[in-house]
Amino acid sequence: MIHQGEPAVDRSVPGWATTLFVLLALGGAWAVTLPLWLSGRGLGTPFATLFIVGMMFTPLLSAVVVLALLGRRRPRPVLRFLGVWPLRPVRRTIWVTVFAYLGGVLFPVAALVVAVLAGWFPIDLAGFSGYRDVLAAAGLRELPMPIGLLVALQLAQVPFVSVFNAFATVGEEIGWRGFLVPALERYGTWVALVGSGVVWGVWHAPIILLGYNFGRTDWLGVVFMVVACVLLGMVLGWLRLRTGSVWPAVFAHAGVNGAAGVGAVLVASGVDVSDVARSPLGYGGWIVLALVVIVLVVTGAIRRRGALAPTPATTVAAAEPIRPAD
Repeated sequence: MIHQGEPAVDRSVPGWATTLFVLLALGGAWAVTLPLWLSGRGLGTPFATLFIVGMMFTPLLSAVVVLALLGRRRPRPVLRFLGVWPLRPVRRTIWVTVFAYLGGVLFPVAALVVAVLAGWFPIDLAGFSGYRDVLAAAGLRELPMPIGLLVALQLAQVPFVSVFNAFATVGEEIGWRGFLVPALERYGTWVALVGSGVVWGVWHAPIILLGYNFGRTDWLGVVFMVVACVLLGMVLGWLRLRTGSVWPAVFAHAGVNGAAGVGAVLVASGVDVSDVARSPLGYGGWIVLALVVIVLVVTGAIRRRGALAPTPATTVAAAEPIRPAD
């Protein structure tokens, strides 16, 4: 609902500014991860995780730079344009965020179920041999408790621990879904959803080419990531368009990242979980996400026009309830 006296949101972003954002985000990802390439050790570089987390803030920083360069031409109010603040309506936005987060946590689980049913992901629910191998490699040959109980504890804490991933995913989501989706939405909903997903996938190239996610060091791995990001990005982008807020996408993304390693504690010994057939962002995940997108399209939740069209000043002044257009 738009309350009386609230300014209409200007969502116009010049094409050059959108292009500059994309170039800064892609270039920033390579710049931040350059030490991983120069070290000769790739993902084995000391503190590699810190460089990867730092990379996750390059979309946010790119958006800040572009908005600063726009000066008086920047969309206003800026925080509303980015979907950061205020939360309108508060209760609905909070509940959508909660359910989006739970959906993000459940997505890798659903992808794992699909992979298991398809025969792509051998699991060991009796001896948890794959997890035993991981613990042994870490030097834990004598376990403090039965392996089954240890696995149960690991799985039980996933929904709670995953929420802390929002600290990093906020850097991505304010850039991708906060800035890029509304910037592209002027060209149509599908352009915004698919286009932002493609950019998001290509942005991962510096670490994908080092073997991250799919264990590949060629451009086919980047293609796999683009497919995953387009499908997942369509769902996250729809959340952004539907609610006008970036926070459901932030926490859904956090849930996905936090639960992505669930398969590692269930896999059978000797199975590479980073293979595209077994990764939550691989075949199983694509099938789950494709089904979600199909449901959104069939139910009319995703249509040609999105929910971020400028609100007419006359409508704002009238203080009438505004329902997001699909």
